[in-house]
Amino acid sequence: MTTKSVDVLLVGAGAMSTTLGVMLKQLDPSLKISMIERLDHVAHESTDGMNNAGTGHAAYCELNYTPQMPDGTINATKAFAINASFEVSLQFWSYLVEQNALPEPSQFINPVPHQSFVWGEKNVEFLRNRYETLSTTHQFADMEYSEDHSVLKEWMPLVMENRDPSEKVAATRVAYGSDVNFGSLARNMVNFLEAQDDFELLLSRTVKDLKQDQDKNWTVTLKNDQTGDKEVINAKFVFLGAGGGALPLLQKAGISEGKGYGGFPVSGQWLVCRKPEIVKKHLAKVYGTAPIGAPPMSVPHLDTRVIGGEQALLFGPFAGFTTKFLKKGSIFDMPLSINLGNIKPMLSVGMNNMDLTKYLISEVMQSHSSRVDALRNFFPDAKDEDWELSYAGQRVQIIKEDENGKGKLEFGTEVISAEDGTLAALLGASPGASTAVQTMINIVETCFAEKLATQEWQDKIHAMIPSYGQDLTQDAALLNSVRKRTLSTLGLDTIKKTELQADSSLQDQGTAA
Repeated sequence: MTTKSVDVLLVGAGAMSTTLGVMLKQLDPSLKISMIERLDHVAHESTDGMNNAGTGHAAYCELNYTPQMPDGTINATKAFAINASFEVSLQFWSYLVEQNALPEPSQFINPVPHQSFVWGEKNVEFLRNRYETLSTTHQFADMEYSEDHSVLKEWMPLVMENRDPSEKVAATRVAYGSDVNFGSLARNMVNFLEAQDDFELLLSRTVKDLKQDQDKNWTVTLKNDQTGDKEVINAKFVFLGAGGGALPLLQKAGISEGKGYGGFPVSGQWLVCRKPEIVKKHLAKVYGTAPIGAPPMSVPHLDTRVIGGEQALLFGPFAGFTTKFLKKGSIFDMPLSINLGNIKPMLSVGMNNMDLTKYLISEVMQSHSSRVDALRNFFPDAKDEDWELSYAGQRVQIIKEDENGKGKLEFGTEVISAEDGTLAALLGASPGASTAVQTMINIVETCFAEKLATQEWQDKIHAMIPSYGQDLTQDAALLNSVRKRTLSTLGLDTIKKTELQADSSLQDQGTAA
């Protein structure tokens, strides 16, 4: 049995842990950090390229971030917050590119316009109200709106091709949206970390036990899945960033702040097209409205994906249910996570979300033809044989008690931190990796508050995030300044300078960007 001591133990090697690891190494290169991963490679669960949509969530096109209130007004509070958080991610990635800690940006992020598209009188009115609400603010001032079929044909040729010219439709567009390969981003961050002193990556390790000692340090017992050996790590701080696997680990830790939490796993599937003659006609992420009863993560969208320099089209997601918390997990994950502390809210959620249950059942029962029928709302000429089914990563939604002692199902992300700041866990899903940088800053502020107060750490975090400590939702000049820098550094201003057109040059432009 081997035993080692570290300052920081990162559990999981996806977008969250790699972001926190790089951030902490930038703040203090002397920190001794270990990262452990259950699989034999990095970022191959939900972070991996085709296990998520790759949308750089900035609230430009995601209609579920701007719900319509009973009086008809648009609640944009969440959209403003997510947009500001994504700007923080862009600043951090830009800094790492400038420092040569990340490679040429097109290896992990590419310019793809973000567009919302709706049909029908009621939905058109909603999108118009949404546009009028958002576009008057500095965060969304570059958003465009149109109900003109000829304009929309320029924005989204594939979507408008052979569409009924009398159909009532509308769309918005922000030209400098992005497609992010979070798997590539995470693996490049690990490459950087492995080149630093006092960092160790441990693959094929499963956490068997997690206990806090009297000195407040954590003793973490691992199994080396390749050798079968037992290993022990003593850590001053532990981050549980294992995606769907974070909940069982939080339960093992036994901190009072984590009691009562449960998980509801939702699987996802995509239709994927790789035919060049089709792919070249679409360069956008086009989001629609969610079906009744569907979880927010199931808002349908037709996306350009750029993976390894190759473009493809992706449509979905089609939701499903499994008891696994991870794509390569166990069917016993959910049953084993149920305990006396969370069974009441979990049962309550089950009884009070019958629309969701019916929706998931209907999704599971769909045939390939019925999935392509759904696609035809976005691509009228879609043919069954041009699309294949691909399986996305698992998303474990949060279940916890509400103020009335009953259960509530949440579709965002939440950080659970121990009161003494020695452990933090990330639960939930969307917007997930897009806002990872802001989420990790929140963890640093909570769990490394004393060090963050020093001048050295303050200087460094302002170098990484120039807007740190300021409110991008209120300061237009600051937002415009940092946005100009990040769009240029990451190559996201390319499309804004180019007239989009539906021909073969479209594919070349998107791939080379």
